[in-house]
Amino acid sequence: MDSSVEGAEQEEKERSSSPAEIQSPVMDRNPSPPPDTADGSEDEDLDAIGDTVYSKHWLFSTLTRLINMVTEHSEEDSEGQLSDDDEEDLCRIWDMAMDKDVVGFLQEFKAADILLGVIAKSRCPRLTEISVGILGNIACFPDTCVTLSQNEDLSAVLLLLLGDTDPPTLLETSRLLLTCLSQKDVCSLWLQRIQQQTCVRSNLCFIMCSSTNMDLLEKVGELVDKLFDLDEDLMKSWITAQPSEEDKDERESHLDLTLCLLEAVKQLRSESLNGVEVYLHILQLLTTIEEGIQVFAAPDGPGKLAWDFVCDVVCEDLCQPNDLPIILHEQKSILVQAFAVLQALYRCQDRQCSRSDTSLPLIGTILRVCQYHSECKAEATNKDDSLDDQLQTLSEITAEFLADLCSHIPKDTVTDLINNGHLTQKTCLTAATSLLPKYKTSFQHLQAVLSEADPQLADVMRTQFPV
Repeated sequence: MDSSVEGAEQEEKERSSSPAEIQSPVMDRNPSPPPDTADGSEDEDLDAIGDTVYSKHWLFSTLTRLINMVTEHSEEDSEGQLSDDDEEDLCRIWDMAMDKDVVGFLQEFKAADILLGVIAKSRCPRLTEISVGILGNIACFPDTCVTLSQNEDLSAVLLLLLGDTDPPTLLETSRLLLTCLSQKDVCSLWLQRIQQQTCVRSNLCFIMCSSTNMDLLEKVGELVDKLFDLDEDLMKSWITAQPSEEDKDERESHLDLTLCLLEAVKQLRSESLNGVEVYLHILQLLTTIEEGIQVFAAPDGPGKLAWDFVCDVVCEDLCQPNDLPIILHEQKSILVQAFAVLQALYRCQDRQCSRSDTSLPLIGTILRVCQYHSECKAEATNKDDSLDDQLQTLSEITAEFLADLCSHIPKDTVTDLINNGHLTQKTCLTAATSLLPKYKTSFQHLQAVLSEADPQLADVMRTQFPV
C-alpha cells in the first residue's frame, strides 16, 4: 500500500472539500462565534477522532460514499473501476486503520459490516483488496480482532476469498488470516473454521503451485507455516488428503501438498531468502510427523525432489567457501532449517537412494559450518561470552547430521572428499571435535575408513584424538 495520510494539512484539505454550511437567509452578517470557539479550535477538537488529527466527518462521509459506490458497481454488468479520488480516499482509510483511536471509531459505526457488504458485492478487484486491507489493519488490535472473528459471515467470506483470482486480494486475505491466527484469543476459532472448510487447503495449494507473485507466495507460506505450527492434526489431514469425486474436474482438484510447497519455494529461491526459510520450516514440520515421513519415504514420493532442492540451496546459495564469517552468522537460521530437513530426508530415503549418493559439496558445507562454529566458540571463550541460542542449535544439528553421514560413509566417498579438498587436516580435526564424545561410533568408523584412504591423515587424527 503506497498511499498515506498527510497529517493535519491533509485533513484540513478534506474538510475544505466538504459541502459548505447552510446559512440562514435572514442573516445580513456573519454570525458571531460561540464563546471560547472564536478560532474554531473547539469545533476541530470535537471533529477529531480521539487524540488524532483525523476528521470524524470526513471518515463517516467517506464510508457512506463507499456504500453508494459498491451499490452502483454491483448494479453494472461490467467490472466497476474506482476513480482516482475514491481510491485515494479509501487508501487513506487503509492507512488510518493502523491507529487505535481510528479503529475504535470504525467499530462504533460497524465498519466491519460495511466492509463485509462491500466485499460480498464488489466487482472491482482493487476495491476488494483495499477493503480486506482495512480489515487486516483493524485486526492488528486484539480487542477488535476478537470482534471481527466473532462475525461468522465475515469469516466465511474471507475464507472463500482464498479462491479469488486477484493476487493483491489474495495477499491481503492471507495477511488478515495470519494476523487473526497470531492472536491467542481467536486462533482456535479460526483453526476450527479452516478445518471445516476443505477448500482452504486446495486453494492454498493452487496458489503455491501456480502463482509467480513473490509477495503472495511468501505470505501464503507464512500462513501455512502458522497453521501447521498451531495444529498438528490439521497438518496430518492436509498431507494425507485424498481427492473427492466431486472435485476431480474442478480447479480445486487434488494437489499434492509437498509438491506445491516445492514449487513455491523454487519460485522464491532467487528472490527471497526469508521466503525460502519459511518453506523449509514447513518441510521440517512435515518431517516431525509419521504421516509426513511416510510421504517422503515412499518410492514414488517427493523425498528425492525435496532432497535435491534443499541440497542445491545449501551448496549453491549458502555457506560458500569464500564467505566471510558474518555471512555465515546471518545464515544460521536458514541453515538450521535446511539441515533439519536434510537429516530427516537422509534417514527416511534409504530405501530409494543409497547413502553413497550423498553429495560431496554437502559434506563439505557441513564441515565448513562445523569449522565456523569451532572458531566462534573459541572466540566466545576468549571473551568469556556464551554462544547465542540459534548458533548453538545449528552446532547441535550439524554435529548430529555429520554423525549420521559418517556412520556409513564408504572409503570411495572419503577419498573423493580428500581429492576435492573438502577433507583436510584442519577439517578432519574439526569433524572429530564435533563428533566426540557424543558420537563416538561415527568417529571410529570415519577414522577406520580414513586409515584406508589416507593413513597419514588418519595418524594425525589418532594422535590428536586417541579414542
